[in-house]
Amino acid sequence: MQVDYHSLAQTIFALTEGEDDAVALMATVACEVHHADDRFDWTGFYRVVAPQLLKIGPYQGGHGCLVIPFSRGVCGAAARTGDVQLVPDVDAFPGHIACASSTRSELVLPVTDGKGGLIAVFDIDSDQPDAFSQTDAKALAGILGTVFANVK
Repeated sequence: MQVDYHSLAQTIFALTEGEDDAVALMATVACEVHHADDRFDWTGFYRVVAPQLLKIGPYQGGHGCLVIPFSRGVCGAAARTGDVQLVPDVDAFPGHIACASSTRSELVLPVTDGKGGLIAVFDIDSDQPDAFSQTDAKALAGILGTVFANVK
């Protein structure tokens, strides 16, 4: 199953219209994205809770790491650099944190609020190698940018 990003975006936008609470938005996005594609094995957010520190937020799938410093892993790299991390083989990523041993590839996108400040990263893991593309990254970045634009 491949994601119909247009339909996914419309569904998420309808469900989140008028909402500005970051956690409520994260919960809704994690749920909808997780169930949109069989490639998505773990889907969730790591929230910025202190300088250089992420903590688990709303997610779908098995357990996740509870705390991730900006200095470690794929999520830390996305938070530290502000760049999307598209990792076809997590074993080849220096410093990868194996929260789940089944993860083979990962896509992590920075999430900013309406003022452009980093509030979280959105992490999608797959048990398939090379599961994600630039198309996935671009579509999800567009959805996240719209959904979190009103968060203060």
